[in-house]
Amino acid sequence: MPVSPLGGQRCLGSQATDFHGRHHGPIFSHSRLRDHHRYPKVTFKRHRISISSMQQHQQQQSYEQVLVVIGGGAAGIFGAIRAKNAVPQLKVLVVEKGKPLTKVRISGGGRCNVTNGHFIDTMILADHYPRGNRELRGSYFKAHGPKDTVTWFSCHGVQLKTEEDGRMFPVSDSSSTIVDCLLSEAHKNGVLLESGRIATQISCNDNGRFDIVVAKAPDNLKQTIQADYLLIATGGCRQGYVLAVQLGHTIVSFSRVRAKLKLPNLQKSIPQLTQVGPMLVTHWGFSGPVILRLSAWAARLLFSSAYQGTLLVDFVPDLHVDDVKNILLNHKRKYKKQKLQNLAPPEFHLPKRFWQYLVEHQGLDKNTLWASVSHHSLQLLASSIKYCSFDLSGKDEFVTAGGVPLSEINLNTMESRICPNLFFAGEVINVDGITGGFNFQNAWTGGYIAGTSIAKSALSHS
Repeated sequence: MPVSPLGGQRCLGSQATDFHGRHHGPIFSHSRLRDHHRYPKVTFKRHRISISSMQQHQQQQSYEQVLVVIGGGAAGIFGAIRAKNAVPQLKVLVVEKGKPLTKVRISGGGRCNVTNGHFIDTMILADHYPRGNRELRGSYFKAHGPKDTVTWFSCHGVQLKTEEDGRMFPVSDSSSTIVDCLLSEAHKNGVLLESGRIATQISCNDNGRFDIVVAKAPDNLKQTIQADYLLIATGGCRQGYVLAVQLGHTIVSFSRVRAKLKLPNLQKSIPQLTQVGPMLVTHWGFSGPVILRLSAWAARLLFSSAYQGTLLVDFVPDLHVDDVKNILLNHKRKYKKQKLQNLAPPEFHLPKRFWQYLVEHQGLDKNTLWASVSHHSLQLLASSIKYCSFDLSGKDEFVTAGGVPLSEINLNTMESRICPNLFFAGEVINVDGITGGFNFQNAWTGGYIAGTSIAKSALSHS
């Protein structure tokens, strides 16, 4: 039986077992996929099922439980496979707006950096997540860590290799090997995958189920499906944040900023138009205590200025601009071989997606190594962090920063603390890993925990 090169559990054979020990037939093949450049088209047409037919089926078979996964990336597909494999009678549908596993396919220069093999200890592993390291020190990676990831792929016919810096890639050096494996397992387990569709609205009905409005591109034809369980795994795109907010969650980015509101034709200085405190980013733009206080003090002034003006934000109010420059310079010396976009100085406590926004906003090449960043570029970055301005009418560009706060999620189950039977996994939550396979490991771990938790709940209600 194959054993993970990192140690850990062995493959359990070719029969799937549920939580009661019942066997449900083959769950994997030890043979490699022959064609690493194509993947099986796991679509509704192959299963002869559409969203419309699922609606009719739900009406006729109301007792059958349904899991809908929003997002066909690493976390979503992995979570769907886990849930369906554990409870074969559970209907599992993945809704993806583009092509499934696109990020997996293009990551690592087309090789896919699956995980990292040098940091097996969960405490040390958690240190590689600038945002979330404290929360991830518990049972999170113990449930499914790097060695479990290696074992899973080994059991499903994909061998991984470890490079000197700990990054792990498929032996084939092709991300298609990983994509083929995941989509093949989804297909064999009976996971239904629908691409080219976007979940635009979600609500809870009187029966405690989710009503999910799904639009099909490009005609925007909308249909509604129902689900008992919902897993949001949309990565860092706006869609997941919109849905999370609809179900009562907040999207947090900054715990402390100084924000000043400047309005046209306002000559005098008003102290109340400068506020310090937490700021949130939601699907409609800025919110949180700082913005609410500014809005209250400037309500009449905003109305008289037709809600035009400028918001000046200092994202590190406790640091002088010279301190910011020195931190950037020291970071450059310490992480010479890291890409600029992948690693922000942890002293700033900036979400990774906001850091990437700053880099792009200054016209810097995101793939530049820190060693090549000029002093002038460091000056530009320091100024952006201390004196960032936004037009009040241009707030939509900012919605991709942050994620669902970890305080609103039970990391032992990945279930929402706000909305029962709602689960999250992957980059939609407020966790950032440094480069080296850590973000994908977060996806595998979150997807595994969410899928396991959903399966247990489904079994208890079957």
